[in-house]
Amino acid sequence: MKNLTLEHIAEACQGIYIGPEEKKQLEVKSIFTDSRKTEEGGLFVPIKGARVDAHDFIEDVMEEGVLATLSEKDLGEKPFPYILVKSSLQAVKDIAEYYLKQLNIPVVGITGSVGKTSTKEMIAAVLSKKYNTLKTQGNFNNELGLPLTIFRLRQEHEIAVLEMGISDFGEMHRLAKIARPDTCVITNIGLCHLEFLKSRDGILKAKTEIFDFLNPTGHTILNGDDDKLVTVENVKGVKPIFFGIENKNDIWADEIKPEGLKGISCCIHTEKGSFPVLIPIPGHHMVYNALAGTAVGLTYGLSLEEIKAGIESLQPVSGRFHIIDTGKYTVVDDCYNANPVSMKASLDVLTDALGRKVAILGDMGELGKEEVEMHREVGVYAASKNLDLLICVGELSQYMVEAAKHAAPTKHIFHFKTKEELLQELPQILQKGDTVLVKASHFMGFEDVVKVLEKE
Repeated sequence: MKNLTLEHIAEACQGIYIGPEEKKQLEVKSIFTDSRKTEEGGLFVPIKGARVDAHDFIEDVMEEGVLATLSEKDLGEKPFPYILVKSSLQAVKDIAEYYLKQLNIPVVGITGSVGKTSTKEMIAAVLSKKYNTLKTQGNFNNELGLPLTIFRLRQEHEIAVLEMGISDFGEMHRLAKIARPDTCVITNIGLCHLEFLKSRDGILKAKTEIFDFLNPTGHTILNGDDDKLVTVENVKGVKPIFFGIENKNDIWADEIKPEGLKGISCCIHTEKGSFPVLIPIPGHHMVYNALAGTAVGLTYGLSLEEIKAGIESLQPVSGRFHIIDTGKYTVVDDCYNANPVSMKASLDVLTDALGRKVAILGDMGELGKEEVEMHREVGVYAASKNLDLLICVGELSQYMVEAAKHAAPTKHIFHFKTKEELLQELPQILQKGDTVLVKASHFMGFEDVVKVLEKE
């Protein structure tokens, strides 16, 4: 890893190197936190968790050919080098910030209330048509996940696409300090994390902390159809690039046509010309993702042909509107996370499916004091769609059911208190040929529902 010698690591995190002098100039080959996944020549970062302190595994890890470890504890004289630090978590952030500076490659930072991951996937798909691109994997988007993503970068990479997720004030400031983005993309200001951020204005304030460490010559790309983001007139003296459906935006789309579960087509307009495109994942929100991808692609010098090819090459990821043909059912795996906006968007797509349309919806988390009303709102919306069956699971989802039954008394609507109760009854409820949407907040563990349906 470029310039990540043990000496430089100690300097970057203000730690104290303890060990043989001749090893100070050795570069680590990797940095990891999971003691079960040791990497020869790597640096182990032991994190204190709520139940487990990874410092307890240092001795075992160092027997596996690991070069060195961080430690918050003075280990005394050891046969291996270690770096004594005040906080392993802070140290890993400091090291990531230092390492990214050594690579000197452009960083695209992505945040927003809804659609961060799908937008990240779209932007990476576009940029990959011209650059060796590294993107955030899974949910590695927080104050530990972001550094671990950065540590996957190597000198052959030409650009990084980093997702940045938060739930409280100050977090984005700290993430931006690590990533120091050259381009900031914000998808929207929705209703996530109201428990901590209280209002959409609070969310706007927290998300726009991403600008705190924006490269002075960088770019800001915002959803111009979002009533909060459109109020951002300039960032460090530069006018943002706005994207959206409305033609007031710098980059916009029309001729939008759902193509069932094959995707959604549209025509994208830019100052450099227009092009038709088939986005291979369904949902109206995917048009916004394609527009964001177009804006970033143009920023980094891609042609319209390269951008179109990138959009059409997009692949779904597990839990993010991943369509699975089991032979018996068509399963729409959208169970990674949920909020009122994304719930409605997924229900909209389900209505374009063939055969019986079944929605299995679970509780939505972190909605604050309005959580009951927001579940009712989704229930009413689900009742308004041409669904054949609505199944709700969880304590909060009972409010979905109540509202849905009140709005559409003749619809087939079920409620289960737990996921386990649902799984017992599911084979009797579903029919061959059904298209089944599975969606809930991550804590509901609905990936188990998807696994059962796949086995069916």
